[in-house]
Amino acid sequence: MLKNAFHHYINNFRGFRREIWILAIITFINRAGTMVLPFLSKYLKEDLHFTYNQVGWIMVAFGFGSMLGSWLGGKLSDKIGFYKIMIFSLFTTGISMFLIQYITTFLGLCIGMFCLMVIADMFRPAMFVSLGAYAKPENRTRALTLVRLAVNLGFASGPALGGLIIMGIGYQGLFWVDGISCIISISIFALLVKEKKKVIPEDKIEDSANKKSVFKDRIFWVFLFVSFVTAMIFFQLFTTLPLYHNEKFGLTEFQTGLLMTLNGLLIFALEMPTVGFLERKGSPKIKIIIWGSFTMALSFFLLLINVWAGILIIAMICISIGEVLAFPFSNAFALSRAPRGQEGQYMALYTMSFSLAHIISSKVGFEIISRFGYQMNWFFMASIGIIATFCCLWIKNALVLEKKQ
Repeated sequence: MLKNAFHHYINNFRGFRREIWILAIITFINRAGTMVLPFLSKYLKEDLHFTYNQVGWIMVAFGFGSMLGSWLGGKLSDKIGFYKIMIFSLFTTGISMFLIQYITTFLGLCIGMFCLMVIADMFRPAMFVSLGAYAKPENRTRALTLVRLAVNLGFASGPALGGLIIMGIGYQGLFWVDGISCIISISIFALLVKEKKKVIPEDKIEDSANKKSVFKDRIFWVFLFVSFVTAMIFFQLFTTLPLYHNEKFGLTEFQTGLLMTLNGLLIFALEMPTVGFLERKGSPKIKIIIWGSFTMALSFFLLLINVWAGILIIAMICISIGEVLAFPFSNAFALSRAPRGQEGQYMALYTMSFSLAHIISSKVGFEIISRFGYQMNWFFMASIGIIATFCCLWIKNALVLEKKQ
């Protein structure tokens, strides 16, 4: 029985081209090396002695740089190709990491972090477009899921390694390791993967005269709102929830860490088999995203039950299931929605929705908590999750009408 379950699990990782595995490996190396991010605010406060207000402004510059980088990466991927953008972005980010550790002034770091993130986040939409080029059409969603798995594993291992580096050689060591990991990962990519033009399926070929601007694609803009909301809800996991664990239930950092580990383990165990099963079944992507949005909203309604610590485990399981259903199929929906030659623009706007959510999520969450308390924040997050679910239902009906036209 256990052997059969393991065999079925492994089968979900079969059928990928060599290039997809290389993309997953370099993504893991890069994300494991991105250990500056979890410690950035701590570095700015404790090592450079900036005020909370200054740290906040540097993080805002960081977020807006991420948004602009995502847009530029998508736009340039359509113009000159994803391959060149990926190599330029990661290699230049590696060099920039070596340099930015020597900037210690407030204004200098605002400008430096903004420029660094413009270059670094050009990589994300280009990488999504590359998956469209290298993955087989029938397993594109699984390929996106494999790369997401590499991201999650990288983020899971990176902070622990980062903590050891800080203890051993200080914060400067993080910048060196992050920079080296960027250069190593993109060097592997450049050596082992050759540039390939995206093969366009028959149903995606359109005359340039009939090509629709992304800014006129109403369905996609409603979908971007859904992506923004689900990301905003999800980022509460790393901002307000850890504080709530301690302030309401007295959980230690270790116990909060165990809850975070539960999320990582559930994603690792469930995401690929679930995506593989739903992909084979041919379930419509938007229908799966509906259930993902609803489950995420449900997890925050559950947090309103604040008299039992066990509810934190149930809520974490719910948000993890919501993540499994919503995020991989959102990636795939955005890529499948893009007309020929506009994949970069569509994926840029998609990644920008996550960057914007990252900027706004903590600000809104902490503002609500400071004025009205945790319960109101959970109710607000759950409510916008329900609004996102209804938006998904509208998209589902709009897609049916679009097919009839």
